[in-house]
Amino acid sequence: MNKTIWYVTKYFSPKTSTSPGGRGWFLVDEMRRAGHQIVVVTSDSNNLVDLPVLRDRVTVLDNNGVKIVWLKTMKYSVAKSLRRILSWFHFEWNLFWLDKSKLERPDVVIISSLSLLTIVNGLLLRLKYKCRLVFEVRDIWPLTIVEEGGFSNNNLFVKGLSWLERLAYRKADAIVGTMPNLAEHVRGELGHDRPVFCVPMGVSREHLNDVAELPAEYAERYLSSSKFKIVHAGTIGITNALDVFFAAAEAMQQFADIEFVIVGDGALKQGYEKRYGSLPNLVFAPKVPRTMVQAVLCKGDLLYFSVHDSKVWDYGQSLNKVIDYMLAAKPIVASYNGYPSMINESGCGVFVPADDVDAVVAAVLDMKSRSEEERSLMGARGREWLLQNRDYSKLTSDYLSILFQGEAN
Repeated sequence: MNKTIWYVTKYFSPKTSTSPGGRGWFLVDEMRRAGHQIVVVTSDSNNLVDLPVLRDRVTVLDNNGVKIVWLKTMKYSVAKSLRRILSWFHFEWNLFWLDKSKLERPDVVIISSLSLLTIVNGLLLRLKYKCRLVFEVRDIWPLTIVEEGGFSNNNLFVKGLSWLERLAYRKADAIVGTMPNLAEHVRGELGHDRPVFCVPMGVSREHLNDVAELPAEYAERYLSSSKFKIVHAGTIGITNALDVFFAAAEAMQQFADIEFVIVGDGALKQGYEKRYGSLPNLVFAPKVPRTMVQAVLCKGDLLYFSVHDSKVWDYGQSLNKVIDYMLAAKPIVASYNGYPSMINESGCGVFVPADDVDAVVAAVLDMKSRSEEERSLMGARGREWLLQNRDYSKLTSDYLSILFQGEAN
């Protein structure tokens, strides 16, 4: 029996002419393909993706059979700002007063964080429609802002978010997280066990089909050397913990046949260029469109990612970066102390302790000492595992069984 599913989240990345979409889009699109009616309720204040320019307070658009209800919401440009929090409240206000009578009655409502505030509207929707309520955790708040944002547990805002988080864990009919060990965090917050399901990031048809070649001039200038290349691609910001990457490059200057390549842009790029730009074994390459990321990664011999040593990672990771890396079929070195997943499960790389420059240097030298055939087999294991275990059609099937508790979908 076909059902109606509402996916409610302040931040949603739909498929557009310039983007294949994000995780939420891939999941709801697969749910639509399975025969269900999908209603997405979201805002236009996501400054990380291209969104429609809204003139009205509410705009309903059809995107390839998925109904998206856009709520015009206060914008902000700085993530760590009062305006961002006010934008959260503005979204909730608009969601509360949204005329829902013109929308299909939901059988299940998925509330996807952020923002945590949306769980209140979710509980009201469940009461109104007598439907199931699923709480989806894509980012563990307020733990993230305590561990990585400099907030205190005694901050009134943090205490308020903690109360909302526990409310969501207690009252939702099901809890879904993108991270594999979320159940441990939920147990710590509630003091008892609750069933927690994992539906992680995955790989879509668009990932496989929407691939473009690099301009010849770009490839020649930044990626043409015959040296053993360690590549990091992505945002150059504080959460990416790239100090270790640059320190490792600095420590390995004497290895004339090894080169570190960093591809991307971000708030810290200029500072890193000023400090490390003179290193002979370091290349700063500009950001490329998402469709060219695979072409960049395929030029590397070893791919690198890192995070800070933080309790957030005790519950696991499911990062777009790791998906992209594994899809490129290259071995990976991860500077990471958290709950292991994907890289070790597939055998496509190694974890080294976070913030340990010597460990990164040792891992680079170890990988370089291996034969090209061995590294190719290692990378291929990652891609094969990803396609078998993280395809969005499979993940959606898993999700639907959670939403309807074993009913015929």
